[in-house]
Amino acid sequence: VGFDVEPERWVTLGGQLDRALKDVTVACKLLWNTSTVRARFENTGTLKSQECLELGLVGVAARACGVERDVRHEFPGGAYRFFQLPVSTFNNGNVFGRAYVRWLEIQRSIAFIKDMIRTMPAGDILEAVGKMAANSVVVSLAEGWRGEICHVACTDDEGRFRHYKMIDPSFHNWMGLAFAMRGQQISDFPLCNKSFNLSYCGHDL
Repeated sequence: VGFDVEPERWVTLGGQLDRALKDVTVACKLLWNTSTVRARFENTGTLKSQECLELGLVGVAARACGVERDVRHEFPGGAYRFFQLPVSTFNNGNVFGRAYVRWLEIQRSIAFIKDMIRTMPAGDILEAVGKMAANSVVVSLAEGWRGEICHVACTDDEGRFRHYKMIDPSFHNWMGLAFAMRGQQISDFPLCNKSFNLSYCGHDL
C-alpha cells in the first residue's frame, strides 16, 4: 500500500492468484477424495454450535460450527461496506469442518481480490494522519485469518497513547480446543491443535 500499482502489475497479480488457486484446488481435491484423510478429519475434535456460542469462539472455529460470526459481515468497514463476502460456514464443528471453511475462505478471498483489482478506485494511496484526540477511547475490530481481532486505544490529555490493548482471536478459541479434545484419544491432539491453528503468544497479549 506504499505505492500505486500500474495496470501491468495488476495483470501479473491476477495471474499469480489464478495459479495459486489452481495449486490449492489440486491439494484440496486430494484431501476431500482420500478416504483415509476423511476418516481422520470426520468425527474428530467436534464442537457443537451451542458450545461454540457459550465459549464465545470466533473466526474459522466458530464458522465451522455453523455460527455466522465474521467482523467483515457484522461490522463492515472500508471496502467491505460495498463488497461483502459471503460468510463461509460448515455445520459439523469438527476437523473436517474447520478445514473445509478454510477452503471456502481461500476461494472467496481470491475472488474478492480479483473483484478489487477490476474496480480499483482512483485517488490517493496514502493519507496523512493528524494528531489523535485527547482523552478518548477507540475500539476497532478487524477480521484476521484466525478470526476477530480487537484493538482498544486510550489517549491522555496530550493526545498520546495512555493504554493500548489487543485481543487476539486465539484468546477466545483456546478453550474451544480444550472442549474439542474431550473424549478424544491423545493421538488426536496434534490434528485438533492444527485444525484450530492458534497462536500461543496471542493468548497472552
